[in-house]
Amino acid sequence: MPRFAANLSMLYPEHDFLERFAAAAADGFTAVEYLFPYDYSPQELKQRLDDHGLQQALFNAPPGDWAAGERGIVSLPGREQEFRQGFDKALEYAAVLGNSRVHVMAGLLPSENDRPRHHGVYLENLAHATAQAAKVGVTVLLEPINTRDMPGFFLNRQDQAQAICKEVGAANLKVQFDCYHCQIVEGDLAVKLRRDLAGIGHIQIAGVPDRHEPDLGELNYPYLFQLMDDLGYDGWVGCEYRPRGNTSAGLQWLRDWQAR
Repeated sequence: MPRFAANLSMLYPEHDFLERFAAAAADGFTAVEYLFPYDYSPQELKQRLDDHGLQQALFNAPPGDWAAGERGIVSLPGREQEFRQGFDKALEYAAVLGNSRVHVMAGLLPSENDRPRHHGVYLENLAHATAQAAKVGVTVLLEPINTRDMPGFFLNRQDQAQAICKEVGAANLKVQFDCYHCQIVEGDLAVKLRRDLAGIGHIQIAGVPDRHEPDLGELNYPYLFQLMDDLGYDGWVGCEYRPRGNTSAGLQWLRDWQAR
């Protein structure tokens, strides 16, 4: 059975953020993920994990100015030092929180004419990040994101992300396979899971097209969950969706799957 992690940036909006750890544990989750931890001290977050018997599965490195619309800076020329300092901070948090996965968002591409320059910066920053992360046993993750939710994002397709991992050539660089983004951009998820499993370091789920619970929409998640088991995927599956209503009530899909 896949191991599910609650994404606390999206689940339990009916609670303040720090109260979401208790809510996730009460619903039977044993791990959590979220976008960014930096509004809180790592010690405060670690205490929440310990108090509720939770593991930290994943979080993101600092993305630049999120409020101003930035969506990562790894590929942005002139921001190399900022990215590297931010990544060092992410590793400091990971050391306290105990997670071995950190996602780095590529950033927005102003124009396709700029792609070669951004690509070069991306490779250099990823080489630096993976070298630093390898010293402390951390895996760096890349995530292709769909162009509907995030127009202009540098990385959109699974094959593109896997090719970048091969270019960098670091064993601790893998792809974050978000089923929601993949279905919107390219579909054919089962084929891509089979093809790319060795290069996948984390999986996330949500219903398509509305990003609600994974029990409604275009994707047959019971089939995909069984496929993950059949392929031997033993990582976390992050529940990164927006609940249609009360989060706990909406977890019937999970209770039904666990009862199989």
